[in-house]
Amino acid sequence: MSLGTDRPLTGTQKVAIVLMQMSNENAAKVMAHFSDSEAEDVAAEIVRLSRVDATLSEQVIAEFHEIAVAGRRTTRGGRELAAGLLESSFGAERAAGVLDRLTSTMAGKSFEFLESVDPSQLLTLLDGELPETVALVLAHLRPDKASAVMAGLGEAQATDVAHALATMGATTPEAVSIVAESLRARTGTTAAVGLKQIEVIGGVQPLVDIINRSDIAVEKTVLDGLDEKDPALAEEVRSRMLTFADIVKLERRDVQQVLRGIDAGILARAMKGAAQPVLDAIDGNVSDRNREILHSEIAAVGPVRASEVQEARAAIVRSIRELEASGAITVRRTEEDDLVY
Repeated sequence: MSLGTDRPLTGTQKVAIVLMQMSNENAAKVMAHFSDSEAEDVAAEIVRLSRVDATLSEQVIAEFHEIAVAGRRTTRGGRELAAGLLESSFGAERAAGVLDRLTSTMAGKSFEFLESVDPSQLLTLLDGELPETVALVLAHLRPDKASAVMAGLGEAQATDVAHALATMGATTPEAVSIVAESLRARTGTTAAVGLKQIEVIGGVQPLVDIINRSDIAVEKTVLDGLDEKDPALAEEVRSRMLTFADIVKLERRDVQQVLRGIDAGILARAMKGAAQPVLDAIDGNVSDRNREILHSEIAAVGPVRASEVQEARAAIVRSIRELEASGAITVRRTEEDDLVY
């Protein structure tokens, strides 16, 4: 981004411009006094300010009374300068962490304007795009919205997008900006709004979050497709997914909270063929009266199609996932997650 003299500067932008005038060594000494969040904010501005008007640069230096810096004013910033300053200030490992968060934050803000776009419109916007491009967009949407978009993709495309999302590496702000600006132009949006920050760019977990919010048909399409395309990846996705059987990993009060919001008919179908520990967890967390109603419902429904059982279990999983996301309950994913008293 080029910055001229026609707009007021924020304090962070002024700090960034001052650092851009210093030698890397001196700038690193200054940045070493910043907290991680302050360093991240300043580095973000350095990345954005690829070029600053020389007159503006002089004005900022005068304001900071740093006239002692000799020589011609540097007017270029960019990712390399920001990375160098961070590494010199904090060391390679800490600098990498700051840059990773910075990349995610800048990318998330770039796509925030899509949160107000209907999933059907998003599908139209993304029509004809490469799987990698669609995956990049889905990675920066809320999982529930991303799952709605995934549901509108064809089977082959959904598999390709899921694979691209799960195997996506770090994406530069420049690449994200190109995609975001193209979509923004198509929607007629002039600027992103709000301050939301997305912390994850891509990987298996974002894909799992999307699948966990999808219906059983989308889940089956994606996992079956990954089984053929990349069996190892499909197995990793399955290992991370929340399942109906995970209800046994909940504390009693959490199981009770989940069950309070589930229709008896849905619960009865979900329990068909379930393992005994799952049945015990449910039976042990409903009142005597509700247990009678539930068992009557189970007897009444009789034999149930496997697809109906899967749909019922998926509905309960979505409920568990929503309660977990809101912080209302806690799911232990592994034995190592046992509570310590």
